[in-house]
Amino acid sequence: MRAGRQLGTLAAMLIASLALAAVALSQQPAQPPAQSSPDLAVISGRLGPCSADFTVTDAAGKPIYAAIVHVRIRYGFMNVKRMDLEVGTNSEGKARVEGLPEKARPLSYDITKDMLKGSAQQDLAMNCKAAYTVALK
Repeated sequence: MRAGRQLGTLAAMLIASLALAAVALSQQPAQPPAQSSPDLAVISGRLGPCSADFTVTDAAGKPIYAAIVHVRIRYGFMNVKRMDLEVGTNSEGKARVEGLPEKARPLSYDITKDMLKGSAQQDLAMNCKAAYTVALK
């Protein structure tokens, strides 16, 4: 008989706990959906700590989606080693090239979208972490 009472008490406690949890959850204020920005398009050369951030726009200043940022890196002894990197911009017209070596020839970035073109230059010895806004024409 004693075991039956304990089981009944445990069942009642479980039901009461579940009821309290349901009430507590219903009292929580609804949180608005988070505004998320599109993922930043990133490519890494894995050669060092330097980087370049790009915001690509049209002549009117609107961001350009899927513009291609291309760079050829020459590095190493006598700049014999080469690496080509390309990344496309996100819907905000943003992209990043990272993992650039501290010691390399100055870099020339070519940015294109259809028939539109733009460019940017980066001297890694002078400006290891650079940010560019490029208007394509």
